Amino acid sequence: MQNTANAEKAAITALTAINIAKVTTIGCLVAFAFVFGIQDWRQVIYLCLHISYCLWWLVEQWLFPQRQQIFNQRMGAFGLLFTLLSVGIFYSLPGYLAFVNPVPLSMTTTAVALSLYIFGSLINATADVQKLTAKQFGAGLVRDGIWRFSRNINYFGDLLRYLSFSVVAGSPWAYLVPGYVLVIYLWLISQKEQSMPQKYPDYADYKQSSARLIPFIW
Repeated sequence: MQNTANAEKAAITALTAINIAKVTTIGCLVAFAFVFGIQDWRQVIYLCLHISYCLWWLVEQWLFPQRQQIFNQRMGAFGLLFTLLSVGIFYSLPGYLAFVNPVPLSMTTTAVALSLYIFGSLINATADVQKLTAKQFGAGLVRDGIWRFSRNINYFGDLLRYLSFSVVAGSPWAYLVPGYVLVIYLWLISQKEQSMPQKYPDYADYKQSSARLIPFIW
């Protein structure tokens, strides 16, 4: 029993592991800037987008302490290592590709990337704030406002941001990251849709009137 208790104390939450990974990503991007140098607006814009995203992830938990209740499952050394390698290192791949890309960033690519990032951030932040506020007032299933367009509108917004990183990177390999994120989200959505009907009797009606992930499409 004592060994089990000690193991639980030594373990960290998944959220803490993700936070460490986000800081790791920032460190990787800064290292790329020192090693490869900044040759074009491609690198400047990439740094601004990805680092601001990581910082917002951390700041959001301070602004909304309720966010600290997510990803609260405990994980050991292996889970921490996997999170650092995937969320911390692998997610830095588009950044590396942006720094080794010698082609100047075009105005069209810049416009597409910034639009994806801005709309993705607005959608994701709006969805999070609406749900947190509704839960504070004891609401049940949140299905109005921005959530009426998709049952996982927050995931959709996050995917748009990851796509913006790949667009700036300008390499097909960069799309491995949003592809990986999409696979994770589809798995989470599948898990969620198995538990939601038991928690909310009106979920079946909500499911019929909303998209699963992409508004108006799927």
